[in-house]
Amino acid sequence: MQVSVWDTYVPREDGKLMHFDILVPSTLTDTSVIFGFGKTYLQSKSFKTGELSSKECRFCHMEHAPTQVEEQIQSDGYYIIEMENCS
Repeated sequence: MQVSVWDTYVPREDGKLMHFDILVPSTLTDTSVIFGFGKTYLQSKSFKTGELSSKECRFCHMEHAPTQVEEQIQSDGYYIIEMENCS
């Protein structure tokens, strides 16, 4: 499965900057849906964060998804890769 990778940076209330990628099927181009996935992910955190919009989240590239990622995308619609300051 080809996926689109959306590079995302969101400030935390403690001043740290979260960096994570939102992976979605390459056929999904509706940014309101993609940003909604990011907002759902942010709501799962135990700390408060800033807003997520086109300023914080941008299309980066496309790649082939490994099986684990593909399975979660088929189940949930998206997959998050936590990079920095996500916990």
